[in-house]
Amino acid sequence: MSILIKSATLVDSKSNLNFKKKDILIKNGVITDIADNINAKSDNKIILDNLHVSRGWMDTSVSFGEPGYEERENLSNGLLTAASSGFTSILLNPDCNPLVDNHSSVEFLKKKSLNTTTDIYPVANLTNNSNGSDLASLYDMKLAGAVGFGDYKKSITDSSILKIALEYTKSFGGRVISFCQDEFLSKKGVLNESIVSTELGLKGIPNISESINLFRDIEILKYTGGKIHIPYVTTSKGVELIREAKKKNLDLTASVSIAHITFSEKDIPDFNTNFKIIPPIRSESDCNSLKEGLIDGTIDYLTSMHEPYDIDHKKVVFDDASPGSIGLESMFGLMCNQFTLEKTIDILTRRKIIFEIDDHSIEVGSRANLSLFNPDKNYEFSDEHILSSSKNCAYLGNKLKGVVYGSVNGDKLTLNKIWT
Repeated sequence: MSILIKSATLVDSKSNLNFKKKDILIKNGVITDIADNINAKSDNKIILDNLHVSRGWMDTSVSFGEPGYEERENLSNGLLTAASSGFTSILLNPDCNPLVDNHSSVEFLKKKSLNTTTDIYPVANLTNNSNGSDLASLYDMKLAGAVGFGDYKKSITDSSILKIALEYTKSFGGRVISFCQDEFLSKKGVLNESIVSTELGLKGIPNISESINLFRDIEILKYTGGKIHIPYVTTSKGVELIREAKKKNLDLTASVSIAHITFSEKDIPDFNTNFKIIPPIRSESDCNSLKEGLIDGTIDYLTSMHEPYDIDHKKVVFDDASPGSIGLESMFGLMCNQFTLEKTIDILTRRKIIFEIDDHSIEVGSRANLSLFNPDKNYEFSDEHILSSSKNCAYLGNKLKGVVYGSVNGDKLTLNKIWT
C-alpha cells in the first residue's frame, strides 16, 4: 500500500519544514520520501486544493454508543466520522451498555479500531458498574489498553474512593479521570445558574459545583500523589485552581470543550435542546478565561465532547432532553475562527504522551500519522456536513473557516466524502 500526497503545506512547528510545500510518499505505513516533487507510482495519489498536512490530531473525549446504544452511533461510522474529521486518535468514553469495567470490554474496543484510520484509546470505568463505591479491576484494564479511569459524567462523590484510586493507580502509572460537578449542587440543573436560566424558568447549575469538587480533587492529589485528568473545565475559578496546582508540580491535566469556548450562555437559543450540554455553557467571562487558559497551556487539551443522541432523546422538552451535541465534524472550522493556524494545530497535537499515544513526526522513516486539511475555506455549517448517524448539533448555522480532507494512519487512508 502506497500513498503519494502532492503539493502539501506542512504545518509542524517542531520541524524545519514548517509551512513549506512538499510532496510526501508513504509506503507500507512509513514516510519514505519528502521532496519538492515526487513522481513515484502509488496506489493512492492525493491532489487537493490548498492542501495542508500536520501530525495526526487527538480528541480527549468522544462518545459513540456501541455497545448498547447503536441507535445513537455505531463504532464503524463513529470511527469513520472521526477519521474524516482529521482525528487519528480518540479517547473513547465508557458511555455504553455494558459499561467498560473489565478486561474484555477494553479489549473489545481496542480490536474495533485495529483496521481503521482512527485509533481508539479506551477510558475505562473507575468503579464497577459505575456504582461509585467499588473500584473496578483497574490494573487489569490498564494491561488491556485503558489510558484512564473515570465514570464518565458521574462525579466521584466519595472522597475516600478518589484517595484510594489515586494511591492504587500510582503504583502502575494510571490516570484517574474526575468529572468535577458536585452531585447535590447540580441536581436537576440543565443550564448555568444565572439570570438566563431564571428568565427561561429552568434550574441552574452554579459555578461552585465545579470549583468545590476541583478544589477537593487537588487537595487529595497533593496528599496522595498520582495523576488526575479533569475532562471538562468550564469556569474562571476552575482555570485559576488548575493554574495554581500546576505551579506546585502536581500531575494534573485538563480539557475544555469546543462548546465552552465558542458559546456563552447568552448565545443559547430559547429551549433549543442541542444547547443542553453538561457541564453547562457558562458566562462570557468564563468563556474568555477558558480561551486564555488553553492558549497559555494551563488547560492542556481542547475536546469536541462529541455526544450523539438520536431524535427521540432531543425532540422533547428541554428538561427531559439528553444533554450533548456532536462536534467532531465542526471542530477544526470552529478552532480556525478563534486561533491562528499554528496555535490550532498545536492544541490538536499537544501532549499526546500523557495518554500513552505516540507523537509521530513528519520526517522520513517515521510512521505516517497525518491530518489533511484546507485552513482557508469559509462556509456555513449545515446538515449536509454531518457524517454522524445522530444529528444533534449545536453548531448548525455557524460560519466556519477551514475544512478537513481526512487523515492517514500507517497504511490506512480516510478521505472526507463531503470535501474530496
